[in-house]
Amino acid sequence: MPGIDKLPIEETLEDSPQTRSLLGVFEEDATAISNYMNQLYQAMHRIYDAQNELSAATHLTSKLLKEYEKQRFPLGGDDEVMSSTLQQFSKVIDELSSCHAVLSTQLADAMMFPITQFKERDLKEILTLKEVFQIASNDHDAAINRYSRLSKKRENDKVKYEVTEDVYTSRKKQHQTMMHYFCALNTLQYKKKIALLEPLLGYMQAQISFFKMGSENLNEQLEEFLANIGTSVQNVRREMDSDVETMQQTIEDLEVASDPLYVPDPDPTKFPVNRNLTRKAGYLNARNKTGLVSSTWDRQFYFTQGGNLMSQARGDVAGGLAMDIDNCSVMAVDCEDRRYCFQITSFDGKKSSILQAESKKDHEEWICTINNISKQIYLSENPEETAARVNQSALEAVTPSPSFQQRHESLRPAGGQSRPLTARTSSSGSLGSESTNLAALSLDSLVAPDTPIQFDIISPVCEDQPGQAKASGQGGRRTNPFGESGGSTKSETEDSILHQLFIVRFLGSMEVKSDDHPDVVYETMRQILAARAIHNIFRMTESHLLVTCDCLKLIDPQTQVTRLTFPLPCVVLYATHQENKRLFGFVLRTSGGRSESNLSSVCYIFESNNEGEKICDSVGLAKQIALHAELDLEEQSRLIAASSRPNQASSEGQFVVLSSSQSEESDLGEEGKKRESEA
Repeated sequence: MPGIDKLPIEETLEDSPQTRSLLGVFEEDATAISNYMNQLYQAMHRIYDAQNELSAATHLTSKLLKEYEKQRFPLGGDDEVMSSTLQQFSKVIDELSSCHAVLSTQLADAMMFPITQFKERDLKEILTLKEVFQIASNDHDAAINRYSRLSKKRENDKVKYEVTEDVYTSRKKQHQTMMHYFCALNTLQYKKKIALLEPLLGYMQAQISFFKMGSENLNEQLEEFLANIGTSVQNVRREMDSDVETMQQTIEDLEVASDPLYVPDPDPTKFPVNRNLTRKAGYLNARNKTGLVSSTWDRQFYFTQGGNLMSQARGDVAGGLAMDIDNCSVMAVDCEDRRYCFQITSFDGKKSSILQAESKKDHEEWICTINNISKQIYLSENPEETAARVNQSALEAVTPSPSFQQRHESLRPAGGQSRPLTARTSSSGSLGSESTNLAALSLDSLVAPDTPIQFDIISPVCEDQPGQAKASGQGGRRTNPFGESGGSTKSETEDSILHQLFIVRFLGSMEVKSDDHPDVVYETMRQILAARAIHNIFRMTESHLLVTCDCLKLIDPQTQVTRLTFPLPCVVLYATHQENKRLFGFVLRTSGGRSESNLSSVCYIFESNNEGEKICDSVGLAKQIALHAELDLEEQSRLIAASSRPNQASSEGQFVVLSSSQSEESDLGEEGKKRESEA
């Protein structure tokens, strides 16, 4: 190393300007050294702090890796390969943590201690000596100044002695202080080199020791382990890149395909309604009544599960039962000026729910899906295929059925036109026993082609029903379904012994050409249901059907106003569906013009809550009571009790054919009862 510049201690007593100038240079150098060493100290202290943090973080990492197998992850928590791999890593990292702890100790001893000693001891000593020297120099200058002002003419020995003693003391103090100060400044030139090199030397030795310990721990076996892990990571990365590429392509395809679906109500021509669904899920708005007239709408996720409609709010873990939709009824409704609303009513009519779909497509698909589930199509082996066949049959029903036409043509006699056969009154029967009637029927003889269908009930207040408003004489008067009169006028049904009330929904009505065979009702059901499916008509008017010995009445369930009245003598035929016992219908024979000989027949079709057979039994009982009006009260009670006993319906459904001739009806007697029990 080159020589060290020094301050001349011998010249401290003389205290020449040259010596003071050289002292200033050394003081500037000491200040620069102090600034630089402070910065270096901060940098090395950051290394030391970082090493301590690294040691603590490494130890924490090892601890967390050991606890991995105790964690319970929702996905992939039982990966034994990953657990064993991380356990191996935790052992290695734990050893590295120990090495880092040793390195931290070595850095504290070999790096931080020397530079801290130089900063806290040597540099502070220089600053202290500088302040003391400055004070001593000022005192000496003041003493010399007083000594110089001693009077030549008036000498005072005492004052002269004091001033002389003061100069002596201050000069001695300045000289001694200046010599120690010069010595410290000269020593600082050595100490700064030591303070620079010794911490760096300690840092490098600590790092070398650390690397040696790491080299001993990272043996060949560990290198092989790390190589295998590296290969596994590369494989996972390649698989990830491939999967990400696939997902990106899927996202692009879905963005293109889903662009029209972003519209709340997509174009139905581009996205046709699927009417064959037996399962559906999606968000619906559910109406919840909060008061007599107020209600709220909650958006929830609904899905079908078997014969149940489930609902699940956002954030719920699982869905809950909203409604049992087996044998339920569903129809479109108007509710609070909202679009796409529909109502689901349970099979017993005790529970109903109003829901709102987002689009017309969802609205129709939900209604079709619930209808399919209500028919228990989901229980078949191939539900969607079964639903497709049912819907296809409904679509084909708008035109005459070739198979139905061929069936009747094969049974039709070869020559001449057969005369319609009138059946005796009975409460039940089968198509097999009426084979002669089937031979006389044809499709055109049942329902005329292109016959208009009425899908809603026209209230008597708005429009009189032909042939029944005049006959009933009731008009729009409020009617109590239990036969109690609201005014002084005596009701026609007060004297009736039979009052039975049923919940029904009107499906439609149409004029028919024949009223002497149940096939008329079946064909009307087929055409009305098909027309509803084709024209997307899901709305149904719910009413109360009151069966009395005089008439059948449709009563508004809210206002108790009679909507329609069907005189019982005009009901000439009624039957239930062969398979779906909720469907039933009856034929009403009325006068179509001014002449009583010009008669017309209209078939009305209804849906009930699994009470089709009960309604037919009730109508049959009312007919019997009306025919036996002359019987005493005991005999009428016996008829009602007998009608309450369960009877077996035929495989083709339950029906009754009634003649308009009173003489033929009066011949029922015991023969009719026997035929009823045999059927």
